Amino acid sequence: MLDTDRQQTLQKIKSILSRHFSLMDAYSELEPIILAMFGAQRMSIFQRRRQHQDLVARFKTGKETLEIKVPISPMSIAGYVALAQTPLIIVNPYDAQELREVHPRLRFADKFDKTSDFKTRNILCVPILNAGVLMGVMQIINKQVGSFNGDDLQAAQELATIMGAKFRYELGGTNNPFDLLIHQNIMSEQALRELIESSKNESQVIQRLISEQRISEAQIGHSLSIHYQVPFIAYHPDKYHMYQSDSRLNLSYLKRNLVVVIADVHEKPIVLMAEPNNAALLMEIESALGIDSYDIAVSLPNHVMQYLGEGTGGGAPGEMSEILDEIGSSTEESDDQVDELSDDAPAVVRLVSRVLHDAKRLGASDIHIDPEKNAPTRVRMRVDGVCRDMSQVPNSHHNAVIARIKIMSNLNIAEKRVPQDGKLAFKMNGQLVEVRVATIPTVAGEGVVMRILATGGAMPIEKMNLAKNNWRRLEDMIKKPHGILLVVGPTGSGKTTTLHAILGYLNTPEKKIWTAEDPVEITQPGLQQVQVSPKIGFTFANALRAFLRADPDIILIGEMRDKETAHAGIEASLTGHLVLSTLHTNSAPETITRLLDLGLDPVNFSDACVGILAQRLIRTLCGNCKEAYAASEKDLAFITRQYGEKYMAELSLPSPLPLYRAKGCELCGNTGYKGRTGVHELLGMTPELRSLVYKEASVADMKQQAAADGMRTLVQDAILKVLKGDTDLAQVQIIGGD
Repeated sequence: MLDTDRQQTLQKIKSILSRHFSLMDAYSELEPIILAMFGAQRMSIFQRRRQHQDLVARFKTGKETLEIKVPISPMSIAGYVALAQTPLIIVNPYDAQELREVHPRLRFADKFDKTSDFKTRNILCVPILNAGVLMGVMQIINKQVGSFNGDDLQAAQELATIMGAKFRYELGGTNNPFDLLIHQNIMSEQALRELIESSKNESQVIQRLISEQRISEAQIGHSLSIHYQVPFIAYHPDKYHMYQSDSRLNLSYLKRNLVVVIADVHEKPIVLMAEPNNAALLMEIESALGIDSYDIAVSLPNHVMQYLGEGTGGGAPGEMSEILDEIGSSTEESDDQVDELSDDAPAVVRLVSRVLHDAKRLGASDIHIDPEKNAPTRVRMRVDGVCRDMSQVPNSHHNAVIARIKIMSNLNIAEKRVPQDGKLAFKMNGQLVEVRVATIPTVAGEGVVMRILATGGAMPIEKMNLAKNNWRRLEDMIKKPHGILLVVGPTGSGKTTTLHAILGYLNTPEKKIWTAEDPVEITQPGLQQVQVSPKIGFTFANALRAFLRADPDIILIGEMRDKETAHAGIEASLTGHLVLSTLHTNSAPETITRLLDLGLDPVNFSDACVGILAQRLIRTLCGNCKEAYAASEKDLAFITRQYGEKYMAELSLPSPLPLYRAKGCELCGNTGYKGRTGVHELLGMTPELRSLVYKEASVADMKQQAAADGMRTLVQDAILKVLKGDTDLAQVQIIGGD
């Protein structure tokens, strides 16, 4: 097509666009003109979905009306052009070598050819940009005479510029990153222009908008989001963490380019950039990550730097990256120097300290330092019962980190073949935090698990979220002058918290209470608390015998680990003391058979036992975002099945039944859950149950009798928590539902 003809055609296209409200309205009129202009068979316009990292072809030639969605990535030709923001002529899309020369992972999505008689022979693909921001991609397919050439490319780019203005209008974007501040009357156009002209770069503009114009970071972030057409993400260390991958993206490179790769609780990678329209930078990051799926978001430069460990002030969470960068730079030295690394090297010391402080700040219960063969060591934390990756330590520094933890825990740093247990303490905000440490040798090296012990006083029993029936029955049990009450459940189910809540209720001036614990986590005034030490022969059983000489009213034994302790506990309860203890069993009825298997006399045990409380912790819905809905028939069938048909009448369910489900918001890190609560199963020792214990009956028989006596199972109690709106049905399934 001659140049004058092309200009006339482009002018005609502009005229058509001006007469129509949207590109979609104009498309049927535009399509034949554009195809004639290039002498091509077919065309597609991929529009970028607003605030998303993908493209949608809403306008296609032919009878098909199905939408095509492609990610902005090298996994398709349109996706690559959108990512690189560069035009592309493909002579033969089926030539894998031609595609590899453009990008090693570039692919042609031929599924559309396979599902029709159409065969793609050649492609001209150009990005549609406006104000430097990607709006979409235009694809012209199958030039009927010859191949696409430089003239076609120039014409397509001119056409894309015209389209870009129309796309920008439809997407509601802005020409300048800060235009929204003018539209919302936050500042005047003249004031913004003067500020931009007198600033060196965009980072300085943002800094001055905050300091001089008193504009909030959220308002600036929203303006950037509208301009760049990607979501705005501020600095939320509890919600996002550094994405862990095999790539060696240099920290100084990330800081220099104001970019960071973060991940949410679902480990979905997000490339966070101060300028998300920087296609060259994005291509480099994409290549280094080597992943097909990720999101792009915009952030303020200082927020990006905070994720990278800068500008957070003494000891903030982002410091971790800076420490790791310091460690990473030392690994680039010779192997001889790495071998000489000292456990008290400043970076290693600060790394261990940072891990401990981050764990306490996030409310983590455990820290896991997991070695990997020929790969970086993973540092994970368990928050609200769920493990999540926090950071990685170079493999070369694994031994130094483990040695540092061992020194802090008074363990033998030379012994790496057998497990070791110890304890360390650190101060945070003036408060002493104790940590239980266990080292375990693995084939990849020594692993460490650190449990952060609870600090402070006992939780009030009214905050235990006990069901009314359970609290009434438990209150009767603990008011008895003597007997034994057991709290059972797996590790981390809140047994110690429950026992101390009970002691807090019983702790009055007229009661003398002794506790033997390993370790002492929760302290209460008025209690005589003893730390047992099996290493020197001061066991739970020895502590219990010593207590009996001290004339107590109530005794707490941390755990009935063996036959000797169990015997001593039974004897103490039979001689006029109320004994509280724990056991690692799954349910209340099962606890009885476990103790009888230890060799306890059934008659003595059934006479001594006043009750057994089994418990678990389940995640609670976030109070800020939980979503109400009416229970479906499937939900009602599940509730009936789990609670039991014959007990349903006691629930008095309304119709329709309101339930709640997880949604997700900033406060809960988009998980929909925040915090945990207990579910309980309380077995009371009645004459009927005692007779079954005498006979050493089966667990099933004892469970049936306990239910008749008023016990409701863990699953039934979880259903009650669902009906209260504390949690959802998914958590019931974790406890034991189907």
